Amino acid sequence: MGNLNSDQIRYEEAVKKVKKLKGFYTHAIVYVVINMMFVIVNVQNLQPGESYFQFKNFFTAFFWGIGLLAHAMATFVPYFILGKEWEERKIKELMEKEKANKWE
Repeated sequence: MGNLNSDQIRYEEAVKKVKKLKGFYTHAIVYVVINMMFVIVNVQNLQPGESYFQFKNFFTAFFWGIGLLAHAMATFVPYFILGKEWEERKIKELMEKEKANKWE
């Protein structure tokens, strides 16, 4: 019985991770496609002799890029910094505290 429960928990964790990854990849693809469209439109609207390299042409990509970076960090960093071993240690620590509080 315990093994079935453990398998179910691992499955649910994997489903959550896949949903987070899918959300990030979708966000990244939309970011690239939309910003490519902005580049095309901005290049077509350039006046003769006007440089493309102006902040107004990168405004959306820059600020949206900050949001995309935050999304990437939320998706990937916890697994690098706070990996499975950290999760297991923290769960044991919290269970021990709970057990100790029951005995008080």
